Amino acid sequence: MTEVNDALGLAEAPSEPGGDAQRHPPAVGPWRLAGRRLRRNYVAQAFGLLFLLLVLACVFAPEYAAHVAHIGPNVGDITGTVNVGGKPHDIVSTDGTPIGPTWGGRYLFGADTNGRDLAVRLLYGGRTSLLIGALATVIIIVFGTLAGLLAGYFRGVIDGILRPIMELIWSFPVVILGVSLGTALAIGGIGPIKGNSLYIPAIIIGVVYIPYLGKPIRGEVLRLREQDFIDAARVQGMGPWRIMLKEILPNITSTITVFIPMMLAYSILLEAYLSFLGAGVQAPNASWGTLISDGLDYMQTTPTFSLIPGAMLVLTVLSINVVGDGIRDALDPRAQVKVKV
Repeated sequence: MTEVNDALGLAEAPSEPGGDAQRHPPAVGPWRLAGRRLRRNYVAQAFGLLFLLLVLACVFAPEYAAHVAHIGPNVGDITGTVNVGGKPHDIVSTDGTPIGPTWGGRYLFGADTNGRDLAVRLLYGGRTSLLIGALATVIIIVFGTLAGLLAGYFRGVIDGILRPIMELIWSFPVVILGVSLGTALAIGGIGPIKGNSLYIPAIIIGVVYIPYLGKPIRGEVLRLREQDFIDAARVQGMGPWRIMLKEILPNITSTITVFIPMMLAYSILLEAYLSFLGAGVQAPNASWGTLISDGLDYMQTTPTFSLIPGAMLVLTVLSINVVGDGIRDALDPRAQVKVKV
């Protein structure tokens, strides 16, 4: 054979150690590939770092209150004074006007009419908004996924009950429905949960947004239940719950993952809407929505009272949305990425 190749002027390709193992890299899983795409999205990484910094600032609010501001979030000092530029200034003047931003250690962003430090309340309000948003997102993901799985897989009577309920909630504008429920539950609460509890707005927001996840999950489950691998699972004797948990749920994990940052951003924004309108977080607790509402009275004289919490809200929601878009693009199977091994 070698002589024939020499006669024809053909050269044999040199054999490489390892053979096909070196020419063909090992297969890369979809989640690992998505991680590589996300690591190359520097915009999403930058906004993810911004969101992390905002969260850390709110987490360390007690440290700021104890060691820098030396005052708690609900502690007022109407008759006190603070040094600004070496001169004492009333925290709240005799006519009831609070001091503006001092840009120093104490009362960095000014005070409210009760003499409370707005910088401290801004950080504690961020803790409140993030906590409510996180709790609402958990409610949405758990019950939205459960409703979509049950309605899409069993169909029939179960779908006939769950789908109209989701359609009914879907038909109302989220702000109007949230304000209505918040106003009603702020008076009597829910069972042992009092009306001024932070769990009330979290539950309201979670219930309002369940159809926004449940309906897409239902449609995805309806498509998956007709696939061949589901028929094979039934032939093997797997029950409905095992099929949903072992076969269908892993195939909709990417869809749920994309919805998590989206629902978190929507929940934080809706909480600010409700608190701004008085149907969300109740006094003495603070949130970014209540701080924006309280600062409107001083919009002409001290606009920073509303602009600073508004900027915190915008940056938080914007960073979550950008990170969510990056996750969606990373999980897109049509995206092209050059894999290096």
